[in-house]
Amino acid sequence: MENTNFEFAGFWKRFAATIIDGVLVIYFTSALKWVIADVLRIQPDLNFDFEESQNIAYYIWSVYLVLIRWCYFAGMESSPLQATLGKLAVGIYVTDRRGSRIGFGTASGRFFGKLLSSLIVGIGYLMAGFTEKKQALHDQMSDCMVVSK
Repeated sequence: MENTNFEFAGFWKRFAATIIDGVLVIYFTSALKWVIADVLRIQPDLNFDFEESQNIAYYIWSVYLVLIRWCYFAGMESSPLQATLGKLAVGIYVTDRRGSRIGFGTASGRFFGKLLSSLIVGIGYLMAGFTEKKQALHDQMSDCMVVSK
């Protein structure tokens, strides 16, 4: 049974939450790249110079960043809070079409669906401004909604 008594979160609230979350994740993970580079540089058997260690650290950090972002978004959105810190800040949360909390698997599908939303020049995100339930492509793919509290 689908609940239809929701106030769907608009594009600009969702956009603000995305900016807040992006800043938080980058801020709290940026030091990780420098730590990785320093560890690579001090390994005597690797013998990397500064530039090589920075490049390798960047690639390792990129992988960690995807893992950290996945755990952050899927973990927070499937938690009892049903929202990331950015979504909490603007008063929105993620739910299924019945208004129930989503599971980690659904939240993971939603997270990785954002890749497709991004790949098509961001059109998947812009859909939230034009669909009846204000759903982006990744919301539709995972059968989720973002609603206001």
